[in-house]
Amino acid sequence: MNNKKNNADKIELGLGDALLVIDIQNDFLPGGRLAVTEGDQVIPVMNNYIDCFTQRQLPVFATRDWHPKNHGSFIKQGGPWPEHCIAGSTGAEFARGLHLPATVPVFSTGIEVENDGYSGFENPDLNKQLQQFGVSRLFIGGLATDYCVLKTVCDALDLNYQVLLLTDAIRAVNVHRQDGEQAINKMILKGAIPITLAMIQ
Repeated sequence: MNNKKNNADKIELGLGDALLVIDIQNDFLPGGRLAVTEGDQVIPVMNNYIDCFTQRQLPVFATRDWHPKNHGSFIKQGGPWPEHCIAGSTGAEFARGLHLPATVPVFSTGIEVENDGYSGFENPDLNKQLQQFGVSRLFIGGLATDYCVLKTVCDALDLNYQVLLLTDAIRAVNVHRQDGEQAINKMILKGAIPITLAMIQ
């Protein structure tokens, strides 16, 4: 019985699928300016997802926070966050251990002072490129569960993409203890399908 269930749960990658890697940047890792607890633990898992997609010649996309020094989300400007992911800084660079191919399209968010940049779709070029690639099913993971992953997933669903949430490749800020868990529940209730790497065949 269990074997049948496991086989039924397997996901076959194919045409129309794409991987979207959200904000795996130095400032969100332990020791960074806006560190996400265990944020570094998503890197090896995400690398495996990247390998799955690149080996099948399926598209991989990435987003990054790319803020001006006076971004409205910073504490100095009256926002909730310490300065982080300032455009061109070391903190804004992708994590060193992340094996993003050089050809991966990168979409910057939060580039305007008043734009929080939580959703990758705040950069309109993301949706345009997904459409150009004929993407209908998005596999989404990265940092952080309760902000940029949540907003990107919700926007993707609103844009009628099928979304598979990579629950083994996300971590939460958890300003409040249950924020990450609540964000996952919200995404699932909205229509995201939670999966792990073991489910991909």
